[in-house]
Amino acid sequence: QVQLVESGGGLVQPGGSLRLSCAASGILFSVYTMGWYRQAPGNQRELVAAITRSYSTNYADSVKGRFTISRDNTKDTVYLQMNNLKPEDTAVYYCNAQSPILPPTNSRWGQGTQVTVSS
Repeated sequence: QVQLVESGGGLVQPGGSLRLSCAASGILFSVYTMGWYRQAPGNQRELVAAITRSYSTNYADSVKGRFTISRDNTKDTVYLQMNNLKPEDTAVYYCNAQSPILPPTNSRWGQGTQVTVSS
C-alpha cells in the first residue's frame, strides 16, 4: 500500500521559514520523481517544485530563490525548505510521487499539510 505522509506545515509570519517533509512507503522511492504541489482556496493545484531520480530539480517561478526541494533516498523522504515566505504562499501543500513508467494520472498524493503565512 502506497502512503505519502506530509508534515511540517503551520502558521508562520511573512519572511519566516518552514520545512515540509514527506515520508513515502510502499514504493521504490529512489526511482520516483517527487514533487510538491499547492492549492489555495479558489485556485487550481499547481506545481511548486519537483526532483527527479537523478536529482534534477525544477521550480515554479514564484518560488525560485526562496524554496529548495531535496530528497533523502535512505529515508524515503522528500523535503521542501521554504524561506522568505509570503502571504501568497498560503495554501495546502501536497506531496506527489510520479512513477517513471506509469502515466501522470497514476501518480500518488499525500493528504496535504496546511501552510499559512500571516502576521
